[in-house]
Amino acid sequence: MRRLASPKFPLPKGWSACIKAALLDAIALGRMALLDVAADFENSPLPRARYSAEVSRLQQLLALRDEECRILRARMACIPVARRPQYPPAERLAILTARAAAGWNLVETGRRFLLTSKTISDWMHRLDEQEPAALVQLREPVNKFPDFVTVLVQQLHATVPSMGKVRIAQTLARAGLRLSKTTVGRMLKRALPNAPAPETPKPVITGPAKSAEIASSSKPEMGTKPQAARTVTARYPHHVWHIDLSLLPIVTGFWTPWLPFTLPQCWPFCFWICVVLDHYSRSVVAWRLFLKQPTAQAVCRLLDDARDAAGRAPKYSVSDQGSQFQDEYRVWCDDNYVRPRFGAIGKSGSIAVLERFFRTLKTEMLRRLVIVPLRISAMKSEVLAYVFWYNQHRSHRGLGGRTPAELRDGLIAAIDKPMMETRARFPLVRGHPNCVARRVCDKLEVVVERVEGRAHLPVVSLRQAA
Repeated sequence: MRRLASPKFPLPKGWSACIKAALLDAIALGRMALLDVAADFENSPLPRARYSAEVSRLQQLLALRDEECRILRARMACIPVARRPQYPPAERLAILTARAAAGWNLVETGRRFLLTSKTISDWMHRLDEQEPAALVQLREPVNKFPDFVTVLVQQLHATVPSMGKVRIAQTLARAGLRLSKTTVGRMLKRALPNAPAPETPKPVITGPAKSAEIASSSKPEMGTKPQAARTVTARYPHHVWHIDLSLLPIVTGFWTPWLPFTLPQCWPFCFWICVVLDHYSRSVVAWRLFLKQPTAQAVCRLLDDARDAAGRAPKYSVSDQGSQFQDEYRVWCDDNYVRPRFGAIGKSGSIAVLERFFRTLKTEMLRRLVIVPLRISAMKSEVLAYVFWYNQHRSHRGLGGRTPAELRDGLIAAIDKPMMETRARFPLVRGHPNCVARRVCDKLEVVVERVEGRAHLPVVSLRQAA
Protein backbone atom coordinates (compact mmCIF):
# COMPACT_ATOMS: atom_id res chain seq x y z
CA MET A 1 0.00 0.00 0.00
CA ARG A 2 0.98 3.49 -0.62
CA ARG A 3 1.91 5.22 2.56
CA LEU A 4 -0.27 8.22 3.41
CA ALA A 5 1.50 11.53 3.91
CA SER A 6 1.57 12.97 7.38
CA PRO A 7 -1.10 15.64 7.96
CA LYS A 8 -0.07 19.27 7.83
CA PHE A 9 -1.55 19.83 11.30
CA PRO A 10 -0.68 16.80 13.45
CA LEU A 11 -3.10 15.78 16.13
CA PRO A 12 -2.06 16.96 19.60
CA LYS A 13 -0.92 14.56 22.25
CA GLY A 14 -3.55 13.56 24.71
CA TRP A 15 -6.35 14.02 22.17
CA SER A 16 -9.02 12.88 24.59
CA ALA A 17 -7.97 15.57 27.05
CA CYS A 18 -8.11 18.30 24.37
CA ILE A 19 -11.33 17.29 22.63
CA LYS A 20 -13.07 20.63 23.37
CA ALA A 21 -10.25 22.76 22.01
CA ALA A 22 -9.98 20.44 19.02
CA LEU A 23 -13.68 20.97 18.24
CA LEU A 24 -13.15 24.73 18.03
CA ASP A 25 -10.07 24.28 15.87
CA ALA A 26 -11.98 22.01 13.49
CA ILE A 27 -14.81 24.52 13.15
CA ALA A 28 -12.33 27.33 12.45
CA LEU A 29 -10.51 25.24 9.85
CA GLY A 30 -13.82 24.35 8.19
CA ARG A 31 -14.73 28.04 8.00
CA MET A 32 -11.38 28.90 6.40
CA ALA A 33 -11.89 26.14 3.84
CA LEU A 34 -15.38 27.30 3.00
CA LEU A 35 -14.27 30.93 2.56
CA ASP A 36 -12.41 30.10 -0.66
CA VAL A 37 -15.38 28.18 -2.05
CA ALA A 38 -17.80 30.95 -1.07
CA ALA A 39 -15.53 33.57 -2.70
CA ASP A 40 -15.58 31.61 -5.98
CA PHE A 41 -19.38 31.49 -5.91
CA GLU A 42 -19.77 35.18 -4.99
CA ASN A 43 -17.49 36.24 -7.84
CA SER A 44 -18.90 33.77 -10.34
CA PRO A 45 -20.17 35.14 -13.68
CA LEU A 46 -23.27 32.95 -13.28
CA PRO A 47 -26.14 34.83 -11.56
CA ARG A 48 -27.51 31.60 -10.10
CA ALA A 49 -24.20 30.84 -8.40
CA ARG A 50 -24.03 34.35 -6.92
CA TYR A 51 -27.60 34.08 -5.61
CA SER A 52 -26.85 30.70 -4.06
CA ALA A 53 -23.79 32.13 -2.29
CA GLU A 54 -25.83 35.05 -0.98
CA VAL A 55 -28.55 32.72 0.34
CA SER A 56 -25.97 30.56 2.09
CA ARG A 57 -24.36 33.60 3.67
CA LEU A 58 -27.68 34.91 4.96
CA GLN A 59 -28.68 31.50 6.32
CA GLN A 60 -25.40 31.23 8.17
CA LEU A 61 -25.82 34.76 9.57
CA LEU A 62 -29.39 33.99 10.66
CA ALA A 63 -28.24 30.82 12.43
CA LEU A 64 -25.57 32.78 14.28
CA ARG A 65 -28.11 35.42 15.36
CA ASP A 66 -30.50 32.74 16.62
CA GLU A 67 -27.72 31.16 18.63
CA GLU A 68 -26.71 34.55 20.02
CA CYS A 69 -30.29 35.26 21.12
CA ARG A 70 -30.58 31.82 22.71
CA ILE A 71 -27.45 32.38 24.74
CA LEU A 72 -28.57 35.82 25.90
CA ARG A 73 -32.02 34.52 26.87
CA ALA A 74 -30.43 31.65 28.77
CA ARG A 75 -28.32 34.13 30.75
CA MET A 76 -31.32 36.35 31.50
CA ALA A 77 -33.37 33.33 32.58
CA CYS A 78 -30.82 32.56 35.30
CA ILE A 79 -31.60 35.89 36.99
CA PRO A 80 -34.57 35.84 39.38
CA VAL A 81 -37.63 37.60 38.02
CA ALA A 82 -37.66 40.22 40.78
CA ARG A 83 -34.03 41.19 40.05
CA ARG A 84 -34.20 41.40 36.27
CA PRO A 85 -33.73 44.91 34.83
CA GLN A 86 -36.93 46.45 33.51
CA TYR A 87 -37.30 47.45 29.90
CA PRO A 88 -37.22 51.26 29.42
CA PRO A 89 -40.24 52.92 27.76
CA ALA A 90 -38.62 53.10 24.33
CA GLU A 91 -37.75 49.36 24.42
CA ARG A 92 -41.32 48.50 25.47
CA LEU A 93 -42.61 50.26 22.38
CA ALA A 94 -40.01 48.39 20.29
CA ILE A 95 -41.24 45.05 21.70
CA LEU A 96 -44.86 45.89 20.85
CA THR A 97 -43.79 47.00 17.37
CA ALA A 98 -41.98 43.68 16.79
CA ARG A 99 -45.05 41.80 18.03
CA ALA A 100 -47.29 43.62 15.55
CA ALA A 101 -44.85 43.06 12.68
CA ALA A 102 -44.38 39.32 13.38
CA GLY A 103 -47.98 38.56 14.40
CA TRP A 104 -47.03 36.94 17.69
CA ASN A 105 -49.64 36.32 20.37
CA LEU A 106 -49.21 37.34 23.98
CA VAL A 107 -47.68 34.02 25.03
CA GLU A 108 -45.16 33.92 22.18
CA THR A 109 -44.12 37.53 22.78
CA GLY A 110 -43.62 36.88 26.49
CA ARG A 111 -41.58 33.74 25.77
CA ARG A 112 -39.23 35.54 23.39
CA PHE A 113 -38.56 38.47 25.74
CA LEU A 114 -38.87 36.62 29.07
CA LEU A 115 -42.08 38.33 30.06
CA THR A 116 -45.50 37.16 31.09
CA SER A 117 -48.53 37.45 28.82
CA LYS A 118 -50.21 39.68 31.42
CA THR A 119 -47.34 42.17 31.21
CA ILE A 120 -47.69 42.39 27.42
CA SER A 121 -51.46 42.83 27.80
CA ASP A 122 -50.96 45.67 30.31
CA TRP A 123 -48.57 47.41 27.92
CA MET A 124 -51.12 47.21 25.13
CA HIS A 125 -53.82 48.82 27.32
CA ARG A 126 -51.49 51.63 28.41
CA LEU A 127 -50.12 52.30 24.94
CA ASP A 128 -51.93 55.64 24.42
CA GLU A 129 -50.84 57.33 27.65
CA GLN A 130 -49.51 60.84 27.02
CA GLU A 131 -48.18 61.87 30.44
CA PRO A 132 -44.43 62.28 31.01
CA ALA A 133 -44.50 59.14 33.21
CA ALA A 134 -46.30 57.01 30.62
CA LEU A 135 -45.40 53.34 30.59
CA VAL A 136 -44.77 53.24 26.84
CA GLN A 137 -43.03 56.34 25.43
CA LEU A 138 -41.35 57.46 22.29
CA ARG A 139 -37.71 58.44 22.64
CA GLU A 140 -37.47 62.24 22.81
CA PRO A 141 -34.74 63.77 20.62
CA VAL A 142 -32.09 65.62 22.57
CA ASN A 143 -32.23 68.68 20.31
CA LYS A 144 -36.04 69.02 20.27
CA PHE A 145 -37.31 72.36 21.51
CA PRO A 146 -40.26 72.35 23.95
CA ASP A 147 -43.72 73.32 22.77
CA PHE A 148 -43.67 76.70 24.48
CA VAL A 149 -40.86 77.80 22.13
CA THR A 150 -43.11 76.99 19.16
CA VAL A 151 -45.92 79.00 20.76
CA LEU A 152 -43.46 81.84 21.33
CA VAL A 153 -42.44 81.93 17.65
CA GLN A 154 -46.05 81.80 16.48
CA GLN A 155 -47.02 84.60 18.87
CA LEU A 156 -44.19 86.81 17.62
CA HIS A 157 -45.21 86.21 14.02
CA ALA A 158 -48.84 87.01 14.86
CA THR A 159 -47.79 90.19 16.66
CA VAL A 160 -45.48 91.43 13.89
CA PRO A 161 -46.66 89.78 10.63
CA SER A 162 -44.04 91.64 8.59
CA MET A 163 -41.28 89.57 10.18
CA GLY A 164 -40.05 86.61 8.14
CA LYS A 165 -38.30 83.56 9.51
CA VAL A 166 -34.83 85.14 9.22
CA ARG A 167 -35.89 88.29 11.02
CA ILE A 168 -37.67 86.26 13.73
CA ALA A 169 -34.55 84.14 14.28
CA GLN A 170 -32.33 87.22 14.55
CA THR A 171 -34.78 89.02 16.84
CA LEU A 172 -35.05 86.06 19.23
CA ALA A 173 -31.27 85.64 19.18
CA ARG A 174 -30.92 89.25 20.31
CA ALA A 175 -33.41 88.50 23.09
CA GLY A 176 -31.38 85.46 24.25
CA LEU A 177 -32.95 82.50 22.40
CA ARG A 178 -30.94 81.14 19.49
CA LEU A 179 -32.90 79.39 16.71
CA SER A 180 -32.01 78.73 13.10
CA LYS A 181 -34.15 80.08 10.30
CA THR A 182 -35.14 76.53 9.24
CA THR A 183 -36.27 75.74 12.79
CA VAL A 184 -38.36 78.93 12.85
CA GLY A 185 -39.88 77.97 9.49
CA ARG A 186 -40.90 74.54 10.80
CA MET A 187 -42.38 76.06 13.96
CA LEU A 188 -44.47 78.51 11.93
CA LYS A 189 -45.98 75.60 9.96
CA ARG A 190 -46.46 73.36 12.99
CA ALA A 191 -49.88 72.92 14.59
CA LEU A 192 -49.64 71.99 18.26
CA PRO A 193 -52.01 69.18 19.36
CA ASN A 194 -54.53 69.98 22.11
CA ALA A 195 -53.39 73.60 22.20
CA PRO A 196 -55.38 76.72 21.40
CA ALA A 197 -54.39 78.92 18.52
CA PRO A 198 -51.66 81.37 19.47
CA GLU A 199 -53.14 84.63 20.63
CA THR A 200 -51.56 87.93 19.85
CA PRO A 201 -49.93 89.10 23.09
CA LYS A 202 -50.78 92.55 24.29
CA PRO A 203 -47.80 94.82 23.68
CA VAL A 204 -46.10 96.16 26.77
CA ILE A 205 -45.36 99.82 26.13
CA THR A 206 -42.92 101.21 28.67
CA GLY A 207 -43.06 104.76 27.39
CA PRO A 208 -42.08 106.82 24.38
CA ALA A 209 -38.58 106.10 23.17
CA LYS A 210 -36.30 109.02 22.57
CA SER A 211 -35.09 109.39 18.99
CA ALA A 212 -32.44 111.58 17.49
CA GLU A 213 -32.31 112.98 13.98
CA ILE A 214 -28.52 112.85 13.72
CA ALA A 215 -26.74 109.67 14.83
CA SER A 216 -23.66 109.91 16.99
CA SER A 217 -20.49 107.92 16.42
CA SER A 218 -17.27 106.93 18.06
CA LYS A 219 -13.95 108.15 16.72
CA PRO A 220 -12.64 106.16 13.74
CA GLU A 221 -9.31 104.46 13.58
CA MET A 222 -6.53 106.52 12.04
CA GLY A 223 -3.71 105.61 9.74
CA THR A 224 -5.65 103.59 7.18
CA LYS A 225 -4.35 104.05 3.65
CA PRO A 226 -6.82 104.22 0.76
CA GLN A 227 -6.84 101.45 -1.78
CA ALA A 228 -5.25 102.06 -5.12
CA ALA A 229 -8.10 100.36 -6.99
CA ARG A 230 -11.33 102.12 -7.90
CA THR A 231 -13.34 99.90 -5.54
CA VAL A 232 -13.64 101.47 -2.08
CA THR A 233 -13.93 99.18 0.95
CA ALA A 234 -15.14 100.57 4.28
CA ARG A 235 -12.74 99.51 7.03
CA TYR A 236 -14.10 101.40 10.06
CA PRO A 237 -17.06 103.60 10.97
CA HIS A 238 -17.35 106.81 8.95
CA HIS A 239 -14.74 105.69 6.48
CA VAL A 240 -17.17 105.69 3.52
CA TRP A 241 -20.43 107.61 3.30
CA HIS A 242 -23.26 107.15 0.83
CA ILE A 243 -25.49 110.08 -0.03
CA ASP A 244 -28.52 110.05 -2.29
CA LEU A 245 -32.07 111.34 -2.79
CA SER A 246 -35.40 109.54 -2.99
CA LEU A 247 -39.12 110.23 -3.07
CA LEU A 248 -41.72 109.41 -0.40
CA PRO A 249 -45.16 109.28 -2.07
CA ILE A 250 -48.25 110.76 -0.48
CA VAL A 251 -50.97 109.99 -3.05
CA THR A 252 -50.47 106.20 -3.31
CA GLY A 253 -47.64 106.43 -5.79
CA PHE A 254 -49.28 108.41 -8.59
CA TRP A 255 -46.28 110.74 -8.64
CA THR A 256 -44.07 108.12 -10.36
CA PRO A 257 -42.76 109.47 -13.68
CA TRP A 258 -43.36 106.35 -15.78
CA LEU A 259 -45.52 108.25 -18.24
CA PRO A 260 -45.06 111.83 -19.49
CA PHE A 261 -47.14 114.62 -17.95
CA THR A 262 -47.81 112.72 -14.70
CA LEU A 263 -48.29 114.42 -11.35
CA PRO A 264 -45.35 116.69 -10.47
CA GLN A 265 -42.70 115.34 -8.12
CA CYS A 266 -43.24 117.78 -5.29
CA TRP A 267 -45.55 118.45 -2.35
CA PRO A 268 -48.50 117.73 -1.96
CA PHE A 269 -47.94 114.62 -4.07
CA CYS A 270 -44.66 113.47 -2.51
CA PHE A 271 -41.78 114.43 -0.23
CA TRP A 272 -38.10 114.41 -1.10
CA ILE A 273 -35.69 112.82 1.38
CA CYS A 274 -31.90 113.07 1.39
CA VAL A 275 -29.96 110.53 3.50
CA VAL A 276 -26.30 110.19 4.49
CA LEU A 277 -25.51 106.54 5.33
CA ASP A 278 -22.32 105.06 6.80
CA HIS A 279 -21.28 102.10 4.68
CA TYR A 280 -19.36 100.23 7.42
CA SER A 281 -22.11 100.15 10.05
CA ARG A 282 -25.14 100.81 7.78
CA SER A 283 -26.22 103.51 10.25
CA VAL A 284 -28.03 106.66 9.17
CA VAL A 285 -25.72 109.59 9.92
CA ALA A 286 -28.08 112.38 8.84
CA TRP A 287 -31.27 112.92 6.86
CA ARG A 288 -33.62 115.72 5.87
CA LEU A 289 -37.03 116.10 4.25
CA PHE A 290 -37.86 118.57 1.50
CA LEU A 291 -41.06 119.73 -0.15
CA LYS A 292 -39.44 119.71 -3.59
CA GLN A 293 -36.24 118.49 -5.15
CA PRO A 294 -33.39 119.91 -3.05
CA THR A 295 -30.62 122.05 -4.43
CA ALA A 296 -26.89 121.49 -4.16
CA GLN A 297 -26.69 124.05 -1.34
CA ALA A 298 -29.26 122.11 0.71
CA VAL A 299 -27.31 118.88 0.19
CA CYS A 300 -24.09 120.55 1.32
CA ARG A 301 -25.81 121.87 4.46
CA LEU A 302 -26.95 118.32 5.23
CA LEU A 303 -23.37 117.10 4.83
CA ASP A 304 -22.24 119.77 7.27
CA ASP A 305 -24.74 118.45 9.82
CA ALA A 306 -23.52 114.89 9.26
CA ARG A 307 -19.89 115.98 9.69
CA ASP A 308 -20.68 117.78 12.95
CA ALA A 309 -22.60 114.75 14.29
CA ALA A 310 -19.87 112.27 13.39
CA GLY A 311 -17.01 114.50 14.56
CA ARG A 312 -15.20 114.34 11.25
CA ALA A 313 -15.78 114.04 7.55
CA PRO A 314 -15.41 110.67 5.83
CA LYS A 315 -12.47 109.56 3.74
CA TYR A 316 -14.69 108.79 0.76
CA SER A 317 -18.20 109.73 -0.29
CA VAL A 318 -20.24 107.78 -2.82
CA SER A 319 -23.13 109.30 -4.77
CA ASP A 320 -24.73 109.23 -8.18
CA GLN A 321 -24.10 111.82 -10.88
CA GLY A 322 -27.17 113.95 -10.26
CA SER A 323 -27.23 117.72 -10.53
CA GLN A 324 -26.86 118.09 -6.74
CA PHE A 325 -23.48 116.34 -6.82
CA GLN A 326 -21.57 118.50 -9.25
CA ASP A 327 -19.63 121.77 -8.72
CA GLU A 328 -20.73 122.85 -5.25
CA TYR A 329 -20.62 119.28 -3.98
CA ARG A 330 -17.06 118.89 -5.27
CA VAL A 331 -16.05 122.13 -3.58
CA TRP A 332 -17.46 120.84 -0.27
CA CYS A 333 -15.47 117.62 -0.69
CA ASP A 334 -12.27 119.57 -1.37
CA ASP A 335 -12.79 121.80 1.67
CA ASN A 336 -13.31 118.76 3.93
CA TYR A 337 -10.59 116.55 2.36
CA VAL A 338 -13.13 114.03 1.08
CA ARG A 339 -12.53 112.00 -2.05
CA PRO A 340 -15.81 111.85 -3.97
CA ARG A 341 -16.72 108.68 -5.84
CA PHE A 342 -19.56 108.46 -8.30
CA GLY A 343 -21.65 105.47 -9.27
CA ALA A 344 -21.19 104.38 -12.86
CA ILE A 345 -24.19 104.99 -15.09
CA GLY A 346 -25.99 101.72 -15.81
CA LYS A 347 -23.81 99.73 -13.35
CA SER A 348 -25.56 98.03 -10.44
CA GLY A 349 -24.06 97.88 -6.97
CA SER A 350 -22.33 101.27 -6.85
CA ILE A 351 -24.93 102.88 -4.54
CA ALA A 352 -26.84 99.68 -3.73
CA VAL A 353 -26.44 100.05 0.05
CA LEU A 354 -28.35 103.32 0.20
CA GLU A 355 -30.89 102.20 -2.39
CA ARG A 356 -31.60 99.18 -0.21
CA PHE A 357 -32.16 101.48 2.76
CA PHE A 358 -34.69 103.50 0.77
CA ARG A 359 -36.53 100.30 -0.12
CA THR A 360 -36.54 99.22 3.54
CA LEU A 361 -37.76 102.66 4.63
CA LYS A 362 -40.70 102.56 2.22
CA THR A 363 -41.57 98.94 3.00
CA GLU A 364 -41.31 98.99 6.78
CA MET A 365 -42.41 102.55 7.49
CA LEU A 366 -44.29 104.22 4.66
CA ARG A 367 -46.45 101.26 3.62
CA ARG A 368 -47.32 100.47 7.26
CA LEU A 369 -48.95 103.85 7.80
CA VAL A 370 -52.73 103.86 7.52
CA ILE A 371 -52.70 107.50 6.44
CA VAL A 372 -49.53 109.04 5.02
CA PRO A 373 -49.05 112.46 6.65
CA LEU A 374 -49.54 115.46 4.43
CA ARG A 375 -47.81 117.95 6.73
CA ILE A 376 -44.04 117.90 6.64
CA SER A 377 -43.80 118.11 10.45
CA ALA A 378 -45.86 114.91 10.84
CA MET A 379 -43.79 113.12 8.20
CA LYS A 380 -40.59 114.22 9.96
CA SER A 381 -41.87 112.64 13.18
CA GLU A 382 -42.51 109.34 11.37
CA VAL A 383 -39.09 109.28 9.72
CA LEU A 384 -37.41 110.36 12.96
CA ALA A 385 -38.92 107.44 14.89
CA TYR A 386 -38.06 104.97 12.13
CA VAL A 387 -34.42 106.10 11.86
CA PHE A 388 -34.02 105.76 15.64
CA TRP A 389 -35.52 102.24 15.53
CA TYR A 390 -33.42 101.34 12.48
CA ASN A 391 -30.15 102.37 14.11
CA GLN A 392 -30.78 101.12 17.64
CA HIS A 393 -33.10 98.10 17.48
CA ARG A 394 -33.44 96.67 13.98
CA SER A 395 -31.18 93.66 13.39
CA HIS A 396 -29.39 93.89 10.06
CA ARG A 397 -28.98 90.73 8.01
CA GLY A 398 -25.83 92.04 6.32
CA LEU A 399 -24.26 92.65 9.75
CA GLY A 400 -24.94 89.14 11.06
CA GLY A 401 -27.95 90.11 13.17
CA ARG A 402 -26.31 93.14 14.78
CA THR A 403 -27.76 96.63 14.77
CA PRO A 404 -26.01 99.54 13.05
CA ALA A 405 -25.51 101.33 16.38
CA GLU A 406 -23.77 98.30 17.93
CA LEU A 407 -21.27 98.08 15.08
CA ARG A 408 -20.86 101.85 14.81
CA ASP A 409 -20.17 102.39 18.52
CA GLY A 410 -18.17 99.19 19.06
CA LEU A 411 -20.63 97.76 21.58
CA ILE A 412 -21.08 94.09 22.46
CA ALA A 413 -23.94 92.98 20.25
CA ALA A 414 -26.97 91.41 21.87
CA ILE A 415 -26.63 88.45 19.52
CA ASP A 416 -23.12 87.79 20.90
CA LYS A 417 -24.19 87.72 24.55
CA PRO A 418 -24.75 84.40 26.41
CA MET A 419 -27.85 82.58 25.21
CA MET A 420 -30.60 80.67 27.02
CA GLU A 421 -31.05 76.92 26.51
CA THR A 422 -34.64 75.64 26.64
CA ARG A 423 -33.92 71.98 25.79
CA ALA A 424 -33.74 69.97 29.00
CA ARG A 425 -31.21 67.33 27.87
CA PHE A 426 -29.17 69.35 25.39
CA PRO A 427 -25.56 69.77 26.60
CA LEU A 428 -24.45 73.27 27.50
CA VAL A 429 -21.65 74.59 25.29
CA ARG A 430 -18.66 75.91 27.18
CA GLY A 431 -15.48 77.68 26.21
CA HIS A 432 -16.99 79.76 23.37
CA PRO A 433 -17.82 83.47 23.17
CA ASN A 434 -21.44 82.56 22.42
CA CYS A 435 -21.59 79.98 25.22
CA VAL A 436 -24.85 79.12 26.89
CA ALA A 437 -24.78 80.61 30.38
CA ARG A 438 -27.97 79.16 31.81
CA ARG A 439 -30.67 76.62 31.16
CA VAL A 440 -34.27 77.80 31.12
CA CYS A 441 -36.92 75.10 31.31
CA ASP A 442 -39.79 77.35 32.38
CA LYS A 443 -42.14 78.93 29.89
CA LEU A 444 -41.09 82.17 28.26
CA GLU A 445 -43.30 84.95 27.03
CA VAL A 446 -42.58 87.56 24.41
CA VAL A 447 -42.70 91.23 25.36
CA VAL A 448 -43.18 93.66 22.48
CA GLU A 449 -42.52 97.32 23.11
CA ARG A 450 -43.32 100.01 20.54
CA VAL A 451 -41.13 102.97 19.71
CA GLU A 452 -43.35 105.95 20.49
CA GLY A 453 -46.39 103.67 20.29
CA ARG A 454 -45.96 102.86 16.58
CA ALA A 455 -47.04 99.31 15.74
CA HIS A 456 -44.57 98.95 12.87
CA LEU A 457 -41.55 99.68 15.11
CA PRO A 458 -41.40 96.72 17.56
CA VAL A 459 -38.72 96.11 20.19
CA VAL A 460 -38.86 92.43 21.24
CA SER A 461 -37.60 90.91 24.50
CA LEU A 462 -38.18 87.66 26.40
CA ARG A 463 -39.00 87.04 30.04
CA GLN A 464 -39.96 84.03 32.12
CA ALA A 465 -43.68 83.57 32.59
CA ALA A 466 -44.94 84.20 36.10
